[in-house]
Amino acid sequence: MNIVIAIDSLKGSLSSLEAGHAIAEGIRRVSSTANLIVKPLADGGEGTVEALTYQKPCVIEKITVTGPLDSPILCEYHRLPKTQTAIIEMAGAAGLTLVPESQRNPLYTTTYGVGEVIKDAIKKGCRNFIIGIGGSATNDGGVGMLQALGFDFLTEDGHSVPHGAIGLSVLKSISAKHILPELAECHFHIASDVSNPLCGEYGCSAVYGPQKGASPSMIQDMDHWLSQYAAIASKYNPNSNASAPGAGAAGGLGFAFLTFTNATLKSGVQIVLDECNFAKDVETADLIITGEGRLDGQTAMGKAPIGVAALAKKYHKPVVALAGCVTKDARICNQHGIDAFFPILRTIVTLEEAMEPKLTKENLSDTAEQVFRLWNIKEV
Repeated sequence: MNIVIAIDSLKGSLSSLEAGHAIAEGIRRVSSTANLIVKPLADGGEGTVEALTYQKPCVIEKITVTGPLDSPILCEYHRLPKTQTAIIEMAGAAGLTLVPESQRNPLYTTTYGVGEVIKDAIKKGCRNFIIGIGGSATNDGGVGMLQALGFDFLTEDGHSVPHGAIGLSVLKSISAKHILPELAECHFHIASDVSNPLCGEYGCSAVYGPQKGASPSMIQDMDHWLSQYAAIASKYNPNSNASAPGAGAAGGLGFAFLTFTNATLKSGVQIVLDECNFAKDVETADLIITGEGRLDGQTAMGKAPIGVAALAKKYHKPVVALAGCVTKDARICNQHGIDAFFPILRTIVTLEEAMEPKLTKENLSDTAEQVFRLWNIKEV
């Protein structure tokens, strides 16, 4: 029997591979003969680099860049020298987890370090980029990243705008006079798990601003500034589109890539599935097991487990999902290819206890064991 296990990371507890191997451990308690294929999974956020470079010869780069709070941090990305490709997670340079909760304020967090990572990869010969843009702490429209690449974002008196969304409030003009010349040779594939536009009710400020520390008044201001930014950007690139799906990803970083670079923006999980040739394993599988930390209504809007389920259904394969927690509206996932899902919590615990890696691993293994015992009954 062939079983493919591809579960997204359980953030704060286990990586994708750690979670996958925990599930495999539970299945092996029931069957020692099952052929288990554990594959890393991500949708543009945490774990994207690991998923895209798994079992591929790559160079691991660790460089010091400007973090979201304008202080130095160490950021890791991977290079595939053979194809001149860099695999980057923007969260490694500007992620929400890099900012203590008490210091979260998107008026001042910057994507400048993301541009520094890209610049380093360009200097090391990369011309192709796959960049996951999930998990950002920023709402600066990607201006910080573009500044690091040499774009000039200027105030009325010709000075550079300050870092963070606050810089958009004084932005008057954009110039490409000093950009890296190699940027014209670069191609960017942007992996995102959201389809929000840049502005408005469903824009990045309104939807994601609160988790980044924005107050209602800040959200209103930032949305207005991003709208002004889009108008100025349209003078630089008449084809810019603030309403494009994903333009609002990562606080407008999606818009920056689409407007100022040679970029395509795709579903993060689709990029991972394509690049890892996931279909080859699914085609010969008898069962697919997927999941994530929290299975809810948003999962059905293109998150990693649904991407796996959609592919599995092309080959008429059954799909089971395991999750750290499951909400009532998660049942919509049953309409999107997940045949059955199961929460892994087995006792009443605090959130902190539930996310402890050792307990999470035990819960995954124990739940997988029982699910597979039921599967065995079905097979008999």
